[in-house]
Amino acid sequence: MKMFLDSEWVDREKKIPVRDPFDDSIIDHVPSASPEDAELALASAVKGFEVTRKMPVFERATVLRKTADIISSRLEEFATVIAREGSKTIREARKEASRCVNTLTVSGEEAKRLFGETIPFDSFPGGENKLGYYYRFPIGVVLAITPFNDPLNLVAHKLGPAFAAGNSVILKPATVTPLSAIKLAEALLEGGLPPAALQLITGSGAMLGKTLVPDERVRMVSATAGIEAGEAIAATAGIKKIGMELGSNSPVIVWEDASVDWAVESCVSGAFWAAGQNCIGVQRLYVHGTIYEEFKQKFVNVTQRYKIGNKMLKGTAMGPMITEGEAARVENWVKESVEMGASVLCGGGRDKALMEPTVLENVPEEATIHKDEVFGPTVNLYRVDAFEEALEKANSLPFGLHAAVFIKDVNLAFKFAYELDCGGVMINDSTDYRLDSMPFGGTQKSGLGREGIKFSLQEMTEPKTICFHID
Repeated sequence: MKMFLDSEWVDREKKIPVRDPFDDSIIDHVPSASPEDAELALASAVKGFEVTRKMPVFERATVLRKTADIISSRLEEFATVIAREGSKTIREARKEASRCVNTLTVSGEEAKRLFGETIPFDSFPGGENKLGYYYRFPIGVVLAITPFNDPLNLVAHKLGPAFAAGNSVILKPATVTPLSAIKLAEALLEGGLPPAALQLITGSGAMLGKTLVPDERVRMVSATAGIEAGEAIAATAGIKKIGMELGSNSPVIVWEDASVDWAVESCVSGAFWAAGQNCIGVQRLYVHGTIYEEFKQKFVNVTQRYKIGNKMLKGTAMGPMITEGEAARVENWVKESVEMGASVLCGGGRDKALMEPTVLENVPEEATIHKDEVFGPTVNLYRVDAFEEALEKANSLPFGLHAAVFIKDVNLAFKFAYELDCGGVMINDSTDYRLDSMPFGGTQKSGLGREGIKFSLQEMTEPKTICFHID
């Protein structure tokens, strides 16, 4: 497949293979872009903004609606690409493709709700003869950096709001999963997006980022990545807007009055969806001592029935991790925790990129798998006995994307919700819940700013005040 620069699909002699992580077979190749290609993308994006900023709102909304309709009519085609190039099973991929349709649909709707407000200038002496308002204007060129774990919908989460606002975009998809992004670009162009609006560049993120991120022509960097990449972006971006979602280490509290069966079902899915490569996946489970043994037994039993293997088979619950190297990393983290005193209740084995769903107990707080984001199919169980203990342990790490509490006591549920330090608290559901239109983002090292279509639109626009002096 090709990349899209300066209104043309272009190829390059140097290419990058795109592999299916299940069997390491080559699916396709994409161009390996050069720094010169990055410069071309920047210059073309500036020209593109002169087109997008003048597009009427109804045209922006129409493009996004038509694109959503195109993807909806080819849902299985998009789902197959998601599943082949990434870790998701075909069932998981179908859900992502459907979510992408919703993301683009809502983006088109929100384009029509980008309101300003009148300003009461006469609220302070000296403003008696003044009338005015503010309106939100597009920010300019948006650099969108997207990850491998949701290769279609997380791209839509950046492109949808950016185009709804009237911006142009330089898209740098994950090197290992660029095909879904390319298919989305094709659909956008078919839906009527002006070709100048989008630059899609494939290649090394580290190399291309050195040219793209610090360039003053980029007015916002919107990135979903790891903490190290986020720190590098923040250190080099210069004076521009930055929106980053950088992952987490999500805690779940299961209280003594919780519905144990539902908590188990929800948290098993939350821990192992997409082979655990999920920024809001369940990683730390703090279970009240009075139900700990019951919860543990049921959780392990359900996990042991989780079927792993070929992503394209209907009955497969979990596929491979994105690369064999990533699976080996998780395996080593499990082994390290065992050497430090942890117990493996089930799982722990690996076959190439297939890592078994793994449940750990007695994990020391010094273990890497406790204190860092694992981004793999493992979950740690801990016993807690008091509100303060559960809250302290849940808040003990410098992450804050999502947390969850399974509980029936409404008063205590509110106490947990207000005291947990994170961007979202799910009550009686796992951390792995997201509505695409809700504000989404984290505190501390989990990122800056908020996504979610309406909230991304706010981030990708600037308010401009207009004031009239009336004689």
